[in-house]
Amino acid sequence: MMNQAPPSHYELCFRSLFHSRPGFAFPCNARGEVHLDGLSERARNNYFYARAMVGRELAPPAVAQGAATESPRRMGQPDSWHSRALAGRWS
Repeated sequence: MMNQAPPSHYELCFRSLFHSRPGFAFPCNARGEVHLDGLSERARNNYFYARAMVGRELAPPAVAQGAATESPRRMGQPDSWHSRALAGRWS
């Protein structure tokens, strides 16, 4: 009998170049492909913003094994921030 590993969850992480600012993380596959149709409009806008700010405010993205979530999140913020992000309030 073969043991099956649990499904892996990946995030495409854009880390901030500045310590005082959070980065972004978006659910993706193992190759770093983000399913844009699965994101809310606000999360999609944040994704496009993150891509546009690479080299200016954010480091190039990296794929990391992340939390089991299907929602994007801001990196470097307390859990309450993550909860608001999951609810679609990215302010």
